[in-house]
Amino acid sequence: MNWFAAFRTAWRALAANTLRSILTMLGIIIGVAAVITMIAVGSGATERVQEQMKGLGSNVMLVLPGSLSAAGVRQAAQTRSRFTEEDAEAIAIEIPEVQASAPSSRTTAQAVAQNANWNTNIFGTTNDYLEVRDWSLESGRLFEAAEQSGSAKVAWLGQTVVRELFGDDDPIDQVIRVRGVPFTVVGVLARKGQNSMGQDQDDVVIVPMSTFRNRIWNAGGNVKRIWTIHVKVREGQSMKLAEESVRELLRQRLKVPPGGDDTFNVRNLSEILQAQEEASRIMTLLLAAVAGISLVIGGIGIMNIMLVSVTERTREIGLRMAVGARPKDILAQFLIEAVTLSLFGGALGVLLGGLATWGVGVLAGWNVNMSLGAIVLAVGFSALVGVFFGFYPARRAAHLLPIQALRYE
Repeated sequence: MNWFAAFRTAWRALAANTLRSILTMLGIIIGVAAVITMIAVGSGATERVQEQMKGLGSNVMLVLPGSLSAAGVRQAAQTRSRFTEEDAEAIAIEIPEVQASAPSSRTTAQAVAQNANWNTNIFGTTNDYLEVRDWSLESGRLFEAAEQSGSAKVAWLGQTVVRELFGDDDPIDQVIRVRGVPFTVVGVLARKGQNSMGQDQDDVVIVPMSTFRNRIWNAGGNVKRIWTIHVKVREGQSMKLAEESVRELLRQRLKVPPGGDDTFNVRNLSEILQAQEEASRIMTLLLAAVAGISLVIGGIGIMNIMLVSVTERTREIGLRMAVGARPKDILAQFLIEAVTLSLFGGALGVLLGGLATWGVGVLAGWNVNMSLGAIVLAVGFSALVGVFFGFYPARRAAHLLPIQALRYE
């Protein structure tokens, strides 16, 4: 008996009990579909985290003020603001690992343009902020040096603010009012999307730092207080080394005594997002492992049905052996039946998994990524399940004695 004849015989045997064959394949179908869908969802979640990492800017750190103590009671985080614009400049100049550093302060206010208004985030910062955040202008220009130093009433708008205030109109050179102060729009930021916390990064109005301090925050005076420092580390440089250098420099500038606690916090955004990415990967593997259990259960079903098939066809096995079939021919016949069940069930599982992945992406609105690797993995594993769970019934059939098989009722 050649392999083609063995396959043809196995297919006829399966087709003779179509309903039983379909029910046997059901576990494999569900298992393959579950593996493909879970890997697609997990891979989509990982890609989403990577997009968020790019949205925040690569190799970015945030330097935030620490908490303030009053009467021995420690207040909420970020209640102590002692940074100045000079601190941000010192980080960029004195630390070789730092590519750019941008001071920023933030508040919320109503922005008004013509007959529309929108409550949004108002940021005060410098041109370096765009470099730190890997952000670009879709249209317009950067702030000029004189505008940054002279509290000029100019602004950049995020995409959400443009949509809410101007609709489809071009906002460049248009005027918006923030807390009664008129600002000329000189730039429109490229779309950024949501951050890792689900906040809309495009819902923002950005003005020069001096403008924010003197016209919106109304701080006045000669002390250039700021709230946050955004730091971008050069490509290929150690984030940990840069973080330690930033801490040491700020401790010196803020006159923190030796052994004293830092009066600020340094947050490494890359580490946070990488941890989220690793958690997504682990969740993907966990979901795939759970889905793989369905394949194992399907394999047990195949073994069960193949054992029943061997019992039902004992006389047939005896006849084949009597006319010259060798044990390896009988082994191949039943093993091919088991593998055929697995592979055909795997093919149907791929179709079901594709539909399920499409449904999750379209109906639930989740990020999904159905890859060829996941399909090959699922189908390959289903074939191995067929071989593993089909071998014992096939071996049992191959070791039947012809005389006993022919006398079986």
